Amino acid sequence: MTTTRTPQPPGSSPDEPAAPPFLSLHTTVVLLTAIVIGLVAGFLTAHTGAPVAAAVLAGLTSSGASVPVLRTLIR
Repeated sequence: MTTTRTPQPPGSSPDEPAAPPFLSLHTTVVLLTAIVIGLVAGFLTAHTGAPVAAAVLAGLTSSGASVPVLRTLIR
């Protein structure tokens, strides 16, 4: 009877605990939601006939301003 072993990254042993994730789930959801809000705001601004630079600034501003609000709203 053969046993299957899960592959381990080089230099690690099966007894070591797994590394924690780079970003928590809360941070990931907040940042992804802020990116979507910024993309929508930039897209809508560009479709009003505003210059591209204004649309980019509107998207960056709205995504940056939404991060603190989303941080408190999403638990």
